[in-house]
Amino acid sequence: MAKILMKGNEALAEAAIRAGCKAFFGYPITPQNEVPGYMADQLPLRGGVYLQAESEVAAINMVYGAAGAGARVMTSSSSPGISLKQEGISYIAAAELPCVIANVMRCGPGLGGIQPSQGDYFQAVKGGGHGDYRLIVLAPGSVQEMAELTTLAFDLADKWRNPVMILSDGILGQMMEPVEFPEDYQPLEVEKPWATTGAKGRERNIVNTLDIIPESLEKKVEKLLEKYERIKREEVRWKEEGTEDAEIILVGYGTSARIARSAMEQARQKGLKVGLFRPITLFPFPEERLRALAGPGRQFLAVEMSAGQMIEDVRLAVEGRSPVHLCRRLGGMVPTPEDVLAKIQELVEGRAS
Repeated sequence: MAKILMKGNEALAEAAIRAGCKAFFGYPITPQNEVPGYMADQLPLRGGVYLQAESEVAAINMVYGAAGAGARVMTSSSSPGISLKQEGISYIAAAELPCVIANVMRCGPGLGGIQPSQGDYFQAVKGGGHGDYRLIVLAPGSVQEMAELTTLAFDLADKWRNPVMILSDGILGQMMEPVEFPEDYQPLEVEKPWATTGAKGRERNIVNTLDIIPESLEKKVEKLLEKYERIKREEVRWKEEGTEDAEIILVGYGTSARIARSAMEQARQKGLKVGLFRPITLFPFPEERLRALAGPGRQFLAVEMSAGQMIEDVRLAVEGRSPVHLCRRLGGMVPTPEDVLAKIQELVEGRAS
């Protein structure tokens, strides 16, 4: 396989096309514009449909329609745009329709700025829209993973009949790194008897999320919750480095994990026992593995480009067995390895709050 130098956003789009994406509906917003730009250029040439909608709200409802017809379909946006899509995302999850949604995060709240952030964690992993539902959430840590996890996202969406979100950020979307695309990838083949493909010799398929009978709706939501529990058991993913003897374990995803890795390497050079735990699935969160790592004599340090959102899941996972601390930057500011190393030093010296 030849390596190609690409931006993260471009790698995501190319991987989507190779994964069999047949329709893309979107609306421009920085810093994800390379995704719809690449799709506009390439998807129609390769058997698919690209359409720039009149708004984010229109785009997600077009995704709803195409997903209901059984197509592999995708949309992308950045933080404020994803907020506008939340009603449609809730509808898609309730209808159990597979699709892929990419969020290349920028800083907020509000319009904020165009710099990278991780302030959408709660929105992504806790539902985001109304009602009791979950997305499968994948967090790439490199341009290569922008490609690999996009391919995985389409397969997981079809496997579980559930929306999958790729939670990236402006750094990963804009950075350039070598990426490989496997030549032998075959999309997961899943029968879709529920799809609205035309009632030819069979009963009509109806895609609907309205149910005004409480007892009936309760059963539907219980069915969704059972599916999410199965996803928790079968689809959790993470990577860890140096955790065997670590007295301090850094926890970060995406760009923050890259920064934390550099800090870990510097700390090891100083003789400090520091490891790294990187969640790849943010839902399902790898809580059981984190819980197994927790215990006396060990501390955790969450590294985030937010006020501290993932840290809540870390604390829930370790169940008070180890102290959990935070190293953060806000407003589009990015923590440096030196920032993380300084916090590690505070923990070693017992000065951290």
